[in-house]
Amino acid sequence: MSDTEIVRQQQLLPTPPPAVTPVSAATAEQQLPKDRYLNRELSWLDFNARVLALAEDESLPLLERAKFLAIFASNLDEFYMVRVAGLKRRAETGLLVRSADGRSPTEQLALIAARAQEIADRHARVFLDSVQPALTAEGIRIIDWADLQEHERRRLSEHFQDQVFPVLTPLAVDPAHPFPYISGLSLNLAVTVKDAATGGEHFARVKVPDNVDRFVRVRRTEAESPIAAFLPMEALIAAHLDLLFPGMEVVEHHSFRITRNADFEVDEDRDEDLLQALERELARRRFGSPVRLEVSDDMTEHMLDLLLRELDVDPGDVIQAPGLLDLSCLWQVYGVDRPNLKDTPYVPATPHAFGERETPRNVFQALREGDVLVHHPYDSFSTSVQRFIEQAAADPQVLAIKQTLYRTSGDSPIVNALIDAAEAGKQVVALVEIKARFDEQANIKWARALEQAGVHVVYGLIGLKTHCKTCLVVRREGSTIRRYCHIGTGNYNPKTARLYEDVGLLTAAPEIGADLTDLFNSLTGYSRKANYRNLLVAPQGVRAGIIERIQREIELARQGTQARIRLKANAIVDEQVIDALYRASQAGVSVQIVVRGICGLRPGVPGMSDNITVRSILGRFLEHSRVLHFQAQDEYWIGSADMMHRNLDRRVEVMAQVKDPRLSAQLGDVFDSALHPATRCWELHADGGWTAWPEQAGAEGVEVRDHQDFLMRLRRPDQR
Repeated sequence: MSDTEIVRQQQLLPTPPPAVTPVSAATAEQQLPKDRYLNRELSWLDFNARVLALAEDESLPLLERAKFLAIFASNLDEFYMVRVAGLKRRAETGLLVRSADGRSPTEQLALIAARAQEIADRHARVFLDSVQPALTAEGIRIIDWADLQEHERRRLSEHFQDQVFPVLTPLAVDPAHPFPYISGLSLNLAVTVKDAATGGEHFARVKVPDNVDRFVRVRRTEAESPIAAFLPMEALIAAHLDLLFPGMEVVEHHSFRITRNADFEVDEDRDEDLLQALERELARRRFGSPVRLEVSDDMTEHMLDLLLRELDVDPGDVIQAPGLLDLSCLWQVYGVDRPNLKDTPYVPATPHAFGERETPRNVFQALREGDVLVHHPYDSFSTSVQRFIEQAAADPQVLAIKQTLYRTSGDSPIVNALIDAAEAGKQVVALVEIKARFDEQANIKWARALEQAGVHVVYGLIGLKTHCKTCLVVRREGSTIRRYCHIGTGNYNPKTARLYEDVGLLTAAPEIGADLTDLFNSLTGYSRKANYRNLLVAPQGVRAGIIERIQREIELARQGTQARIRLKANAIVDEQVIDALYRASQAGVSVQIVVRGICGLRPGVPGMSDNITVRSILGRFLEHSRVLHFQAQDEYWIGSADMMHRNLDRRVEVMAQVKDPRLSAQLGDVFDSALHPATRCWELHADGGWTAWPEQAGAEGVEVRDHQDFLMRLRRPDQR
């Protein structure tokens, strides 16, 4: 018996479905209540609070906790740039569109402001009271100018004058100098200076350069041990304000940061050149209206009033925080070479079908023998999906490669392989989604590089984002043509594939190849095919296909068959899917949901969702796969679509059924582990609150399992 089989048998016993509440036919047909949805914006803030809980968890390695503080900060930035910006636009234009839970944009903004300030305070306190002191104890210090020794100050003053001073531009505000434009997400110093001659006080703004590291490293050695000391750039600038304002007295200075609306759309009906239109809109993004003002909590009321007035920011959009602003800078601290303060590195495994790293098999031969399911990051992306594309590019028998690219890495081996294939004379089609938010500029760059190499580059369909993760390889084999396919839940990005949890199906099944051929013809030509034989394709087919299968599960449950739906996704907010799951619960179907982020469904409501449980798992890897299991129908589906309006109505998404029993069992193992009673997670309650589970975690004799650690040991028992 293999090590993997032993681990599975000893630690992953099948998890029986929870007991379901029997209901009568009359109950199953009852009207669903109006208050059946949770607010999506507050649910998202709850998700980010769970990220913050990881930073609070003292059982995690210290630098990993600092990393989660940085992730929290970046997440909140994007939330304001997109979600809050959208709500503000609705409120300002008078659109009375209410959320699914019945709240107006103005009501939601008020709730967001209160909740965001609460978790921002908690975020700052976790850093100041817990993580920073622990870093200091480990010799990693974030210091202020006052903490420096005299010789260190001299050295840093020289650095300031040589490297920093020349790029700074202090901007005065007076009748001759209007209030300067403040770019989004930039860190700034608001400075009040007094003219010694007249006694008049003036306001000035100094932008902290955003093209250099936030921290200046100060090398120290104390007691024979190396000390890593970090001085914030704004502290270095503040210490030298007299050089920026000679002859003036610096009265006060405080940090502030503005967040601007980054939610824009391209008018694809008006613009003939989508690439040029998008570049034009990207230039406008930096001029979006303010949606948040972050200030240090010691800022005077006078200075805050000035900023509110000049920036046209509502007082409800102010976040006051003690200590450093923008803790995404902790990524720089995370880069310290202290492996004992980080997670033990995990080396992904190569799927058995593709051989070992040192002796790889031909991917096409392996796929002719059977389908392969890859599960990243436990399975290596580079020796599976990347190898599939690279071998296709190098194989003289390959005639064509067609691929969608939503997000990829800066130095992308996938893009390089497509370029190599085109230069080798193969027909290569790349559908580059240049509207992928915050990756637009990178994707424009790759689109142009691909075009220059002779790749046929298309930008998808008007009005839709192409979010599906698909690759089709056409290969001549003797007198026949065979198609090889990859359909996944994650991007073709080897860097995020080491951090994001995703699954993918590699197959040579003719029926899948035929469907992908039709899909690419639809994406690149004028085909308007809506129905596919073996795939669910949005915007027409994913929601309808899922609800149809939920209804089948309901019907089988009413016939006495044990029915269960297991669903794993990043977000669940689509009302039609949620209502279908409510009806399933009323019919006695067990519904078990694993959601990473937003959930608009209320579990455990008597008579409506008694048989629904919702849990969330966060950890060292970002849970990203979308998987559905319909037990009574014995069907597993994977794909790129979350249960959200944008995915189901405004994107091209693909979901594929995993039919091979071997591969279905692998997906079943993932669900069994995620849903195991002892697995560490958060559980959602009917009132929208989340509780850490198991509640007795840490108590003597209480088993607590880590889902991701289990999967690492399952895949590579030699490492864990």
